[in-house]
Amino acid sequence: MTDLKTLSRALAAYRQCNPWRALFELMVTLVPLAALWVLMWLSLDVGYWLTLLLAIPAGGFVVRLFMIQHDCGHGTFFGHGRANDWLGRVLGVFTLTPYDYWKRNHAIHHATSGNLDRRGIGDIETLTVAEYQARSRLGRFFYRRYRSAIVMFGFGPAYLFLLQHRLPFYQMRAGWRPWLSAMATNAGIAIFVALMIWLVGMRPFLAIHLPIMLIAASMGVWLFYVQHQFENVDWRRDGDWSHSDSALAGSSYYDLPAVLRWFTANIGIHHVHHLNSRIPFYRLQHVLRDHPELKLVHRLTIRESLRSIGLALWCESRRKLISFQECAL
Repeated sequence: MTDLKTLSRALAAYRQCNPWRALFELMVTLVPLAALWVLMWLSLDVGYWLTLLLAIPAGGFVVRLFMIQHDCGHGTFFGHGRANDWLGRVLGVFTLTPYDYWKRNHAIHHATSGNLDRRGIGDIETLTVAEYQARSRLGRFFYRRYRSAIVMFGFGPAYLFLLQHRLPFYQMRAGWRPWLSAMATNAGIAIFVALMIWLVGMRPFLAIHLPIMLIAASMGVWLFYVQHQFENVDWRRDGDWSHSDSALAGSSYYDLPAVLRWFTANIGIHHVHHLNSRIPFYRLQHVLRDHPELKLVHRLTIRESLRSIGLALWCESRRKLISFQECAL
């Protein structure tokens, strides 16, 4: 494979934004989402099973909306910083994510991903074997519950997007900006909810919108999880860690079918994204086309990614993620 310095320089050629392409991507996400919402409302007279069925693609469009917000946070959706920020703030009302608050946490994630000595912000809590064994019996119990599939991909995403994002956790003492971001987003959400309840009523609104957001939240957390929690991921202590090495060794290439790749805005090409986060999502496929060797780096199919669900502890002696069962051996 090309050395990382040469590859990093080559990736700079893909950073250019296309405002017309950006507007197109925004429209083909917002318009179908709005149409599906109306169809779900009409489907309530047919049967709630149909409403819930339509909530699945609607949740997919919300995930795509979040990925556009994600690109705004990296300054890559539009070429102008203010345009990115204001679009990101507006989209935060619909993704239940305070944009400026999230943007700072996500920047920390990019600056520390794969660093064992700088965990805790913008990532999924992962203990080393030694840290887990040093906890009390109650502490180990709570960590096992936290890492269970029902919490990680069910209750956890609901809590994160519906409740935790309402306050600027991890930035409570970072000044007024994170508070303004969270409170302004909350106000926007309140206005949106009040307007929709006025238009369709409270029960229809909750019956439609709650499943959409719960599905989108679980999808989003799963994507974030599998991008950095897989068997052959490489984490290092501060002295051995570097951003470029961690980008490839600590991020997966989630090789999804074309339709899922579209809904997730190529976020599965996560190793390239971490190598150069200034590449717009609609150019990430071009990178793989021109650098096919990157298709072989930590490639995960959907079936292979399911094996990562049971991995919960970093074993420093074996330098790999292991399950609780392996820890007990």
